[in-house]
Amino acid sequence: MEQDGTFAKSGHPGVTARRGDLFAPDCPTRQLLDRLGTKWVSMVVKVLAEDSPRPVRFAALRRRLPGISQKMLSQTLRGLVADGLVTRHVESTVPPQVHYGLTELGQSLELVLAAMRDWAETHMPAISAHRAAGVGPEDSVADGHEPGRTER
Repeated sequence: MEQDGTFAKSGHPGVTARRGDLFAPDCPTRQLLDRLGTKWVSMVVKVLAEDSPRPVRFAALRRRLPGISQKMLSQTLRGLVADGLVTRHVESTVPPQVHYGLTELGQSLELVLAAMRDWAETHMPAISAHRAAGVGPEDSVADGHEPGRTER
């Protein structure tokens, strides 16, 4: 049984996707990966989680994130604040001090990101070994065909 506002086929314009329809542009999973699927987001969330519930100043965040530019850190934080994952507090000092912290929603995201880090640390050696072995797409049997065999 379909809910009001959904169609059997995904991608229907102007219709909210059913839960789990990763191929629909408005799928929650796809939207989340588009917004949060960067290394900088996961690193910022981790640093803020490590200091939680204490807020972290912008300059301290930047020092703890090697390789991030001031512009990228600002953009990343702006997006996290807009999504309700991070709070921003500006102190009226000269110069102004800006502090960031995770919201409850941001804390729940850190649990997911921690699981992803654990998975990566467990499985990256195997993935790296496969890459080093030189297994390429032409050697794959994922399409159901034997390697090196073409259809006629």
